[in-house]
Amino acid sequence: MTTLAEYLDRWASGSADRPPIAATVAALAQAAAELSELVRLGPLAGAMAEVVAESRDGTGQKALDVRAEELFEEKLRAAPVAYLASEELDHVLELRPGAPLAVALDPLDGSANIEQASAMGAIFSILPAGASGEASFLVPGHRQLAAGSVLYGSFTAMVLSLGEGVDSFALDPRTGRFVLAERGLKVAQNRREYAINASNARHWTLPVRAFIEECLAGATGPLAADYNMRWVAAVVADLYRILVKGGIFLYPGDARKGYEHGRLRLLYEAFPIAFLIEQAGGAATDGYGPILERAPKALHERTPLIFGARDMVERVSHLHHANVPPAGQRPLFGQRGLFKSGP
Repeated sequence: MTTLAEYLDRWASGSADRPPIAATVAALAQAAAELSELVRLGPLAGAMAEVVAESRDGTGQKALDVRAEELFEEKLRAAPVAYLASEELDHVLELRPGAPLAVALDPLDGSANIEQASAMGAIFSILPAGASGEASFLVPGHRQLAAGSVLYGSFTAMVLSLGEGVDSFALDPRTGRFVLAERGLKVAQNRREYAINASNARHWTLPVRAFIEECLAGATGPLAADYNMRWVAAVVADLYRILVKGGIFLYPGDARKGYEHGRLRLLYEAFPIAFLIEQAGGAATDGYGPILERAPKALHERTPLIFGARDMVERVSHLHHANVPPAGQRPLFGQRGLFKSGP
């Protein structure tokens, strides 16, 4: 079995620019492995779901959110990282001045699932360090050098791209080390699954509603296939499923106040997810253009995010560009359907 350390050592030997990236991935993996132990303990670790501070999204910062942030920051301080931007922090942290790299991080995605023994995880992105903290992160997504995510589920899984495809690793709880599980993950085409929070259907824009109606119409509709819906309420879990099984994930902007631009952060979630998905042959968009072509104007900028199998993402993009009227002008299942002709 190939450990992550061996995998990174082999990769880093190919170029003088690679060892700092490898060392940073190793630090992130070490933090994730230690956090996995805490997650496995559940309520035995204490009141990890207790709200201990306010958060920007109004759900409250939980004790496990704080511990996750502390663990990742601690490990990254020993890595060649100049700046750290975290979904849990209002500002950029300077870690090691003059170091070559910057890390953007969501240390605990899905913390609402803590008490439910459901999926949670981390998402990270590695970028070149710029002239200042914010300047390192307010750059187009294609500037990423590496990206990955960790899923705490039935086992702890990490997916990683160093810009040469996507490989997956499993944490061996007996040794505390990540071990290579599968090379060259590819997003499967023709997998008839979609992930979206259907409770918000009445607020969606018409292109999103049109696509979901097509899926719901099944074999008798324009897509000529029956679809299943999946929704975990932790994007790391949907990302992992799509990387290994295919399908599409949609978290659109909608008509609710504060949701006009979606809820996922462009820097901490959309960028690394888009990098991973594109490296695996899929696509990621905000509906109108590739996520990786965008550059955030602020650290915590939000974005609609649609990612998965390329053919499905292209269909959603086509509907966004088809001059469909705004949501609310026609009912979702009204007499005049929302079906559009194919691209």
